[in-house]
Amino acid sequence: MPVKKFRPLTPSLRFRTVLDRSHLSKEGPEKSLLEPLKHSGGRNNQGKATNINRGGGAKRNYRVIDFHRSKFDVPARVARLEYDPNRSANIALLHYADGEKRYILAPDGLQAGDRVMSSRKEAEIRVGNAMPIEKIPLGSFIHNVEMRVGKGGQISRSAGAACQLTAVDGKYALLKLPSGEMRKVPALCLATVGQVGNLEHEKVSFGKAGRTRWQGRRPHVRGVAKNPVDHPMGGGEGKSSGGRHPCTPWGKPTKGYKTRNPRKLSKKLIVRRRNVETRG
Repeated sequence: MPVKKFRPLTPSLRFRTVLDRSHLSKEGPEKSLLEPLKHSGGRNNQGKATNINRGGGAKRNYRVIDFHRSKFDVPARVARLEYDPNRSANIALLHYADGEKRYILAPDGLQAGDRVMSSRKEAEIRVGNAMPIEKIPLGSFIHNVEMRVGKGGQISRSAGAACQLTAVDGKYALLKLPSGEMRKVPALCLATVGQVGNLEHEKVSFGKAGRTRWQGRRPHVRGVAKNPVDHPMGGGEGKSSGGRHPCTPWGKPTKGYKTRNPRKLSKKLIVRRRNVETRG
């Protein structure tokens, strides 16, 4: 999917780039797979803003994605590829042989008219097919990987993401995640063969502030540029670098502050963290 650039006729077009979506369907989404999506504006169930710099944005409906791939041994045909405003990856509409329709993440190389299937048994190693990790050859790239059997895919779901299956030992499989982390996952968990499509997503430049407002992101102001009443790092005569460790407007340390729960049960399944360098 190439990235299109524009002639700099206006300041907003000088650095703006967009993805060429000519291969995606021009039809509207499948109405039976749509749900209303309400914007929270960064507020919780009490109406308090727990995430700042959010609000506005274009209205959109949520596309119900089948992350479980639980319709086993029923062949499906890819009806069309579609744009999904709620995620970086594109989605594919499947028409199953029994008449049911479902959305899945569109892997790289999948085209309209292709056949895909999900199976707990032996299945063909083909892009878009879902099967247990223990049935997939070593060295393969997979996405939409479950962390617990039957919970649905949680790992490698964004555009261009993929895990590499490095080993299968007993009940667990060893995966190399896109971040570089090495993690064990139960070998009976489902995964989809291939890499998530829309690889050029990371190369897109918005080009103007208004385009980020369409995404629901409001302007972000540095803490050192605020007044002392508005931010712990604000104030000072002239320009200041903060004068203290970086923190949020509520005083919580950030930039290097560890937020992962050390008592998390899945910690024992991490073989190597992403921030640990290997020494040769």
